[in-house]
Amino acid sequence: MRRIVIAGNWKMYKTQAEAMEFLQGFVPHLDETPDDREIVLCAPFTALGSLSQSLHGSRVRLGAQNVHWEKAGAYTGEIAAPMLTEIGVRYVIVGHSERRQYFGETDETVNLRLKAAQAHGLVPILCVGETKQQRDANETESVIFNQIDRGLVDIDQSNLVIAYEPIWAIGTGDTCESVEANRVIGLIRKQLSNPDVPIQYGGSVKPDNIDEIMAQPEIDGALVGGASLQPDSFARIVNFH
Repeated sequence: MRRIVIAGNWKMYKTQAEAMEFLQGFVPHLDETPDDREIVLCAPFTALGSLSQSLHGSRVRLGAQNVHWEKAGAYTGEIAAPMLTEIGVRYVIVGHSERRQYFGETDETVNLRLKAAQAHGLVPILCVGETKQQRDANETESVIFNQIDRGLVDIDQSNLVIAYEPIWAIGTGDTCESVEANRVIGLIRKQLSNPDVPIQYGGSVKPDNIDEIMAQPEIDGALVGGASLQPDSFARIVNFH
């Protein structure tokens, strides 16, 4: 059975103090959150340790924003899976479009990171999506299918979340129409060997559009950027109707 996963991606925002302040405003809202929803906070590396201690015993799962494919080594600026699991991290975002655009991630390195995450018990959230130019050229399906095919080589689909994030909708205020997002996510599901993989939508998810997004039958959650930075805003998304 497909589960609902709502994840906040804080990107390069929030000091440790700001993360603690967020929790004070956010956690009380979870009293009204249905039990069938998995809530994940993907924070900067520096905030993960203190968040882990504060979230211990709560229903919020901790996520990282990247992981390297080696468990140790001379990879300056990278983070290894055992470093994350040691402090209680459960999820990790892999292949986000910003990693692909600014830091040279390829489908091949994404695949290596996915394998490393799974090998150490982390649940990877694989991000896929097309640019505006690719969509305008009617290449949406081929681009995403290639990302899926190359990214999921030898990956255990029973321990995986996929996020469809049309790149043109990330941080732009332009949300993909919910019916169109549902269509693309349905096509992604048909490419999988496990139809129960949770597939999220990401891209300008906000409190005022989350209900419509989550009403779509193929959409199993959301990967939320800017709207996850404010406690009340993210709480409204987590407690969608």
